[in-house]
Amino acid sequence: MRTLTRRLLLPGLTALALAGTGCSAPPPTAAAGPGSAVTPSSAVDGTQQLEVNAAPQGSAAPTPLARTRTGAGQPEKSSLKVASYDRASGRAVIAAAPQGHTAKPSRSPAPGKPVDKPVAVGDVIASAPAPGAPDGLLAKVTEVVGRTERGTEVKTAATTLSSVLKDDRANGKVAVDPASVSVMPLMKGVTFSWAKSQGVRFGPQGAKLPLGDLRLDVNAAVDTAKDAPASAAASVSGFVQLAPQVEFSYDGAKNGGIGPSSAFLGMSGDWSSRWALKGRAAVSTGAPRRIPFAKLHSAPVIQVGPVPVVVNLDLTCYVQVEADGQVTLDVQQDVKGDFRVGGSYAAGKGWAPVSASAVHSTPVNAKVSAAGKVKGALGAEASVGLYGAVGVTADFAPYLRGEATAEAAASSDGKAAASASWAVYGGFDLSGRLDFHLSVFGTPVIEHRIPLGTLHREWDLAKGHVQR
Repeated sequence: MRTLTRRLLLPGLTALALAGTGCSAPPPTAAAGPGSAVTPSSAVDGTQQLEVNAAPQGSAAPTPLARTRTGAGQPEKSSLKVASYDRASGRAVIAAAPQGHTAKPSRSPAPGKPVDKPVAVGDVIASAPAPGAPDGLLAKVTEVVGRTERGTEVKTAATTLSSVLKDDRANGKVAVDPASVSVMPLMKGVTFSWAKSQGVRFGPQGAKLPLGDLRLDVNAAVDTAKDAPASAAASVSGFVQLAPQVEFSYDGAKNGGIGPSSAFLGMSGDWSSRWALKGRAAVSTGAPRRIPFAKLHSAPVIQVGPVPVVVNLDLTCYVQVEADGQVTLDVQQDVKGDFRVGGSYAAGKGWAPVSASAVHSTPVNAKVSAAGKVKGALGAEASVGLYGAVGVTADFAPYLRGEATAEAAASSDGKAAASASWAVYGGFDLSGRLDFHLSVFGTPVIEHRIPLGTLHREWDLAKGHVQR
């Protein structure tokens, strides 16, 4: 069962990658590694091209926080931190970072002025996960309540990235640290392995993985037909392996409008999987039964210049089987490919879904006995967003399908004939949507969810015919 869950989860991540069709986003820059320096370059008009990097990790690293002061044009790194936050009231306590962890300001203060002024009304704060704000905080200070023993208490209101990034630009990819991914198995038989870029490995398959990859293995039983022999017990097993990256771009050039001129949020990477469907599955009545087997969550922090942007990735993997209880199947396939999925915004055109994928499938073995039909899917519901709000949702279900037919005929002269044919197919179904929470970029609010459209692809794995 552990092996089955891992294999199912990774196909689910693949699902996210394939979500929808649409416009292309601006070309991304090379992936940035953890700890890369933030070195924005300034343009003649005073705007900046901000680097996109992974935020420093580890207990010794301070919680990143950036602020755009009232009347100031561009964001800057702050030596302050969010000591606590209450989502219900919007109140936060802003305090100085612990001694020894004080962040160096990204701009040199004017002579005679303090390095970091106290927080004031109108300031915009962007923080990595903090007490009371597990998905980070992006807010504007609306009132300074007063000083407390823990720091300065303020009232805040939700705001957008355009209020902190202003007219600056950013474009890049950041690899998701496999060690930051949490997995909650929902059934027995799920195992999780990863290999970190620093050489740290975890799980039974960790030593076999390329650096930066994560893998889920699953081996689980599904309902078997009542009249099936013990040798025909139904099961799904396999693994999926993924090296995910977060893609982020923002262009604050207004061109006379409100909000950015373009933006993109999505995920991309390479993936591979091998999975098998065996036995005689029980007959399914009504809608196919969906059985979740694992949940995956990660909240990587990416540094867009001095600004910490918290990306939330969630995935629920499931098994789904449709069968008439007659056919016995034994099929396995290898699938490899790359993917890119997300939402792309252009001023005057709005948001559009983006997806691209190259898929290569290889049948390992295939066998079908008796007449009937069966279809088994290892799928996932996946979402990606910012600061805890869902922006893009996709449901991706790679599947194996088998069918067999048998015919017999006889005549009065004693002659008889029989024929049988069988076929096994691989494929995937994809659907999803763009959510209104993408307006966190500062773009116009999406009045309704934008469907990604339904994508269906299928290919032959093996087939045969017998005539007697």
